[in-house]
Amino acid sequence: MSMRRPLPPAPRILVVRTSAIGDIVFSSPLAAALRRSYPRAHLCWLVEEGLQELIAADPAIDEVLTWQRRQWRELWRARRYGSLLTAIGALRTRLHAHRFDVALDLQGLLKSGVLTRLSSAPVRIGLNSREGSRLLMTEVVSGHGHIERIGSEYQHLARALGLQHEQFVPALHAPAQAQAALPSLMAAHELAPDAYAVIAPFTTRPQKHWFDDAWRDLAQSVRARLGLPVVMLGGPAERARAEALHGHRPDIIDLVGATGLGEAMALISRARVVIGVDTGLTHMGIGFGRPTVALFGSTRPYLDTGRENARVIWLGLACSPCRRHPTCAGAFTCLRGITPQMVLEEMLQVLER
Repeated sequence: MSMRRPLPPAPRILVVRTSAIGDIVFSSPLAAALRRSYPRAHLCWLVEEGLQELIAADPAIDEVLTWQRRQWRELWRARRYGSLLTAIGALRTRLHAHRFDVALDLQGLLKSGVLTRLSSAPVRIGLNSREGSRLLMTEVVSGHGHIERIGSEYQHLARALGLQHEQFVPALHAPAQAQAALPSLMAAHELAPDAYAVIAPFTTRPQKHWFDDAWRDLAQSVRARLGLPVVMLGGPAERARAEALHGHRPDIIDLVGATGLGEAMALISRARVVIGVDTGLTHMGIGFGRPTVALFGSTRPYLDTGRENARVIWLGLACSPCRRHPTCAGAFTCLRGITPQMVLEEMLQVLER
C-alpha cells in the first residue's frame, strides 16, 4: 500500500464499513482490490450484526466480524453503562486477538472511527474522516471520486492506497444456505429462475419513494408485455406500505417482510430484471449483474452503474438532489415526472443487453 508504514507480505487487514446495505454494496469491490494486491493477506470485514450475509460468501474475504450496534444502543438508553463497557471491552478483545496490521475506516464517522481505533492496528486509514474520527486515524484519505460513477469514493481510496483498482464494480455472492433454500421458496410462489421481475419500492425516506399508482401500473405492464410475475421485496418495517401498494392485486407477489436478507439476495440473483428506488435491494441488482433500472429523485448517488445492463432514471431537475431537505412541499416532482412508460422502455433496453 502507498502508506507511510510498509506492510508485511501477508498483512492482516480489517475493513470497517458497518452499514448500510447500499453502502456495503458500493464498497464491496474493495475486498477484491485488496485481494488482488495482497493475495496472502488475511482480510476481515466488520459489519453490524444482521448484515453479515451481504459479504459472508465473498471469496475475497476470509472472515466477517459483527458489531452488536443494537445491543450497545439499548444499553446506552437503559443507562446500563457498566454492561456497555463490558460489551465494548469484549469487542476490543476480539479485535486485538486478530493482531491487525492495518484497519480501513470506509465510513468516516465517529462511531466507525471508534471501532477502527478499538482494533489497535498500528496503521489506521480513514476515508473522508469527520465528526472527530480523523483524530483516531494515523492517516486520512480525502476526496470523493467522481459522483457519476457507482462506488467512486471507494475506488478513489483503492487508488490512493496503490491497489489494483481498474475492475471496480460491485460484486455480490448469495449465501450458500439461502441459495439452497431458494428452489422451495420459488416453487411456493410458482417462480422460475430468470423468469420473474423484482421490484424494490421502499427505503428510509419518503422523498426517495416512487408512487404506489405508478408501481401498480408498471407491474401490470410487466405482466402484460413480458409475461413476468412481479415479486415485491422489502423489510418487516415496510409491511403497512406494502399492503397499501399491493392491494391484493394478482400481478404482484408480496414478499415484503417475508424473507431474510440472504433469501432476498438469492431471489435478486436469479431475477430476470430488478427495478427499484435508491435502496439497498436495488443496488444489489447491479451487484449481482442482473438487468437493473434504478429510479432516483431527491438523491443521486450515481448515474454510471459500471454495467451495460443497468441504468439510472434521474430527471435532473433544478431542485434535485435535495436529499433530506425537499422544497416541493411533498409533491416530489422529481419522481412524479418518471412515468411507468419511461421505466418500461428502460427495462426493455437493459433486457436487450
